[in-house]
Amino acid sequence: MSLDADLIMDRRRLKRRLALWRGLAVLAFVAALLLAGGVRLHGPAGPHVARLRIDGIITDDAPRLRTIEAARKDPAVKAMILAIDSPGGSVAGGEALHDAIARFAASKPVVAVMGGVAASAGYMIAVPAARIFASRATLTGSIGVILQSPDVSGLLDKIGVNVDELVSGPLKGQPSVVKPLSAAGRAMLQGVVMDLYGQFVDMVASGRKLDRARVLGLADGRPYTGQQALGLGLIDQIGNEQDARAWLAKAKGIPDAMALRDLRPPPPGSWWRRQVSGVFEGAAFAALSRIMSIPNAKTLIPQGLVLDVPMALWQP
Repeated sequence: MSLDADLIMDRRRLKRRLALWRGLAVLAFVAALLLAGGVRLHGPAGPHVARLRIDGIITDDAPRLRTIEAARKDPAVKAMILAIDSPGGSVAGGEALHDAIARFAASKPVVAVMGGVAASAGYMIAVPAARIFASRATLTGSIGVILQSPDVSGLLDKIGVNVDELVSGPLKGQPSVVKPLSAAGRAMLQGVVMDLYGQFVDMVASGRKLDRARVLGLADGRPYTGQQALGLGLIDQIGNEQDARAWLAKAKGIPDAMALRDLRPPPPGSWWRRQVSGVFEGAAFAALSRIMSIPNAKTLIPQGLVLDVPMALWQP
């Protein structure tokens, strides 16, 4: 009996030791993840310049807006570099981002640095910046609004498919994918597009301190190269991020040696998913940026997927 008791005691001691080492291993693993994630997500704790990257199609993005607002209130953030490589996106998404950047710019310096493309809503979000930089080959401008809706009624007629549509009023079903646009519907939607266009023009005139009539003369939807945009007053300087840091140092007294931190909202989902997704986030953004910076590239999101959404989008 004593032998059995000794064996039981030995087993219990071994289990306790094993549990202790397992616990220490788990704690070490979690601490390593927190350290790696903390360095990537939080960056320097002291005074720094925030860099906000806007890549690809611009849409409504509440987490991004909250991140900008948090940076505005953070005393450690001294300025923001807005790095744009986007052909534009939805008017509502561009307006919300424009307004968030304008609020930030009202209290701290903002400089915009354009990549391969910063057109339509991609240009809209740049205009609150105190200074806009672009390369000579940047495609920018394209000030305008587009609303597209496919009409497959002819195809449905050929294959013998009829669609009954019950509406509360003659303009409720406009535009419709199964019926041609009526004259009244076309006039109504053209009024919506022109109202949004007028708001876009006002943003550019206010942000760039240009006469509205002059902006109207430039805002026929065409894109401009960075070299052309400089001569037209749509940007301030041919240059890159290094030139933007030099301007911040000279004009705003923010040393170009001050730390630079990427400003990104955490991805949605669980804690573990946020850690894992962060590893792939940078590579995905970089790949999309390279695709969008090709001058003759088509947009990756078909317009048919965003029916009835007015877009401020450069579409070659």
